[in-house]
Amino acid sequence: MIFTETGLQGAYTIDLEEKHDSRGFFARTFCAKELEEHGLKPVVAQCNLSFNHKKGTLRGMHYQTAPAAETKIVRCTKGSIYDVIIDMRSESPTYLQHFGVELSADNHRALYIPEMFAHGYQALTDGCEVMYMVGEFYTPGYEKGLRYDDPFFNIQWPLEATEMSEKDTKWPLMRMMSVGGAS
Repeated sequence: MIFTETGLQGAYTIDLEEKHDSRGFFARTFCAKELEEHGLKPVVAQCNLSFNHKKGTLRGMHYQTAPAAETKIVRCTKGSIYDVIIDMRSESPTYLQHFGVELSADNHRALYIPEMFAHGYQALTDGCEVMYMVGEFYTPGYEKGLRYDDPFFNIQWPLEATEMSEKDTKWPLMRMMSVGGAS
């Protein structure tokens, strides 16, 4: 596994170290030891699959607070997405900064997301699938979110948002939230 820092403290893209032969290639997609060597949490409590019918579909921006804060490893297994994270850790030197990257079935890239990072993505293709390994159980009472179109963050999504959940359209704007992302 090839770890590359994103510029947001503790967040990494993870590329495959492919071993090729006449059959194709083999690569490790998860290794607790390698994650620990980079100071990352290798805990997986749940694995989730998200399917998106139409390009332009946008999901996010979601996170969970303590004691249910989640780490995530996100990979697009069919099609492609534009994945965005925002550092919501008030003590972090990259607090309120965001990072975006394309994840696709073709580039095999994953994104490691630390606890207290808001996360969302936009489908760039019809019929795309996204796999999440999550380090904590989904706990609705600790779920928070941010508006995908919040002018405070000015995220440049590649496409117009065409499909979203009602909940995702109603997250508060940053200016309406208290310090630390608690609404």
